[in-house]
Amino acid sequence: MNDPATADIVFTNGRFTTLDRQNPVATAVAVAGGKFIAVGSHEDIMRHAGAATQVIDLAGAAALPGLHDSHTHLIRAGLNYAMELRWDGVPSLADAMAMLKAQAARTPAPQWVRVVGGFTEQQFAEKRLPTLAEINAAAPDTPVFILHLYDRALLNGAALRAVGYGKDTPNPPGGEIARDAQGNPTGLLLAKPNAMILYATLAKGPKLDPDAQEASTRLFMRELNRLGITSVIDAGGGFQNYPEDYRVIEKLRDAGELTVRIGYNLFTQRPKQEAEDFRQWTGMLPPLSGTDMLRHNGAGEMLVFSAADFEDFREPRPELPASMEDELERVVRLLVEKRWPFRLHATYDESIGRALDTFEKVNRDIPFNGLHWFFDHAETISPRNIDRVKALGGGIAVQHRMAYQGEYFIERYGAGPAEHSPPIRRMLDAGLPVGGGTDATRVASYNPWVCLYWMVTGKTLGGTALYRPDNLLDRDTALRLWTSGSAWFANAEGKKGQIKVGQLADFIVPSRDFFGIPESDIKDLVSHLTVVGGRIVHGDGGFANLAPPMPKAANDWAPTKAFGGYWREPAAGAQAAGRAARAMQPFADCCAKPCAVHGHGHTQSWLGNAPVSDEKSFWGALGCACWL
Repeated sequence: MNDPATADIVFTNGRFTTLDRQNPVATAVAVAGGKFIAVGSHEDIMRHAGAATQVIDLAGAAALPGLHDSHTHLIRAGLNYAMELRWDGVPSLADAMAMLKAQAARTPAPQWVRVVGGFTEQQFAEKRLPTLAEINAAAPDTPVFILHLYDRALLNGAALRAVGYGKDTPNPPGGEIARDAQGNPTGLLLAKPNAMILYATLAKGPKLDPDAQEASTRLFMRELNRLGITSVIDAGGGFQNYPEDYRVIEKLRDAGELTVRIGYNLFTQRPKQEAEDFRQWTGMLPPLSGTDMLRHNGAGEMLVFSAADFEDFREPRPELPASMEDELERVVRLLVEKRWPFRLHATYDESIGRALDTFEKVNRDIPFNGLHWFFDHAETISPRNIDRVKALGGGIAVQHRMAYQGEYFIERYGAGPAEHSPPIRRMLDAGLPVGGGTDATRVASYNPWVCLYWMVTGKTLGGTALYRPDNLLDRDTALRLWTSGSAWFANAEGKKGQIKVGQLADFIVPSRDFFGIPESDIKDLVSHLTVVGGRIVHGDGGFANLAPPMPKAANDWAPTKAFGGYWREPAAGAQAAGRAARAMQPFADCCAKPCAVHGHGHTQSWLGNAPVSDEKSFWGALGCACWL
C-alpha cells in the first residue's frame, strides 16, 4: 500500500458540509499544494500529517465551501474602497448621518465624502433618505456625494461647486439635474433611467494614487474574506479600462498578495465602437488565460451600449433602440469565433427576447457548442425565454437587487409580478446553470449573506415579503448557487465549489451554523475563518490568532479606518456621535417625518452638540433639540 501524501495543513474537529453528494459531511480535511487531498474523519486525515504539517483544531465549528460571487465589481471597488464611506447594513439614518458628519470633519481638501451605493433607504428605521438640507448641515464645506442604488445621487453645495454644475449646465440624455425655482441645481441628480449622469459625476472626484489604490484593494479583499468570500467574477464596469485599471490587481497577483480568486470579464467602454474594443482585446488575451487566482473570463457584462436596459424600477422600462440587434450581432459573432465566453446585462424579458433572437441567429451560422454564455439579472424573464436560454446552453447569474429595490418594483408593477422576479426556482427546474451574486458595490451591497437571506426568506432589507413559497429556496440549494453553481460561470465546474478531493481548498467557518440559525439571522453572519487554497486569509473570534496582519489604508483619512466596511456595531467609546445616534434610534418612527411642534426634521439637531442622547433631559425627550 502506498504511503499517503503528506499535507501542508490539516483542519480537524470540524463539522464540514461538503456539498459533495457522495461524501456530504466530514470532520477533517487535509490540504497540499492548495487542493484538498483528503476529506473525511479525523483518523483518515491524520494519516496525511507529517512532521511539518500544520494542524488546526476547529473546536467543533461548522464549515462550508468558500462563497463565490458570480457577479460583482471587485476591481473597481478595490481601487476606491479606502475613499468610500459605506452605509451597507447601517440600521438607521441617524447612524448614517452621524458617520457622514464625522467623516466630513476628517476628510482633507480636495477629497470628497463618498457614499457610493450598497444601501437602500428601506433598510433605515426612518425609511427615508437624508434631505439636501440635512446633508449640507452635516457637511457645509466638504464635498459630499451620496449614490442611492442607480436611481439618484445627492450632492451638497460643496460638491456642486467641485463638479461645476450651475444654472447653465444642461441635462444629459437620460438624466436630470433637479433645479430650484431660479434654475439653480439643488444637488439632486436623477437617472431617467440612464445612470450615466451618476457615474460621470462620481468620476469627477479625486482619485487615490497607485500605491494607495493597491492598499485599498488589499483592504477590500480582506473585507470580502471577512464575509466568507473566496472567489468572485468581476463583471467590469463603466470607466474601468483595460489594461490601465487592471494594473493594481495584476501587481498584487504577481506578488502573491491576492486573497480572493478573481475571474474578470471585459466591459466595453466606447459606445458605437464596441466591436473595435473586443477585436482589440481578443487579440491580446486568449480565452480563459491566467491562473487560479486571476483569470480572464470573457466579455461583458456590457457588450453593446444599445442593449443596456437600466434597472431603475422607479422609472418605466427603457425601450432599446432599433440598432441593438445589428450592433450586438457584430460583437457576439466575433466572440463566438474567438471562443470567448460572454455575459450580458439584461433586466427585462423584452430585452432578453431580443438578445436571444440575435444569439440564435449567430448560433445557426457559428454554433456555440458548449461555449459558456449567460444573462445577468433577468428579474422579469419569462418561462419561454428560460427555455430558449436552456436550448442554447446558457445560464443566468442572479443577484439580490430585489432585496434593495423590491418596494419600488411593487410600486410600479404590482405585488403579483414581483412574486417571481427573478423566477429562480423556475430557472432551476428548467435545468439551467444558476449562480448567486450581489452586483456590488453600487446597486447593492457586497455582503453574500444578505443574498442568501433573500433567497431563503424572499424578503427585502426593508422587511417586505416578495415571493410565494414556490419561488423560495431551501438553504442547501441557496448555498449551492453561491458555491458550485457560481463555479460554472467561471468555467471552473468541478474545480471549486465543494469540499472534495482534488478541488481547490477554499472553505469558511461562519460565525454561526448556517443550517441551524433562524432564517432572520442569516443576513447577520460573517466568517470567523476563511481559507483560500489552504492559506488562512482571515481569522476572527476563536481563530483571531491565526489571522494574517491586516493591511492599512495609505490615506490617513480613509473612512475604513473609522468605520470599516459593512456595518459593525462601533466599539465602546469609539464614536461619540454614533452613541448619540443609537440612543435616539427608539425615536426613529417619530423622526421619519418633520416635528409636529417645531415644523422641521430632527436629524440636524441630533448632529449638533446638545446632549440629546439623554432621554430624560430637557434637550432630549422633552425639548427634542429642535431649537438648534
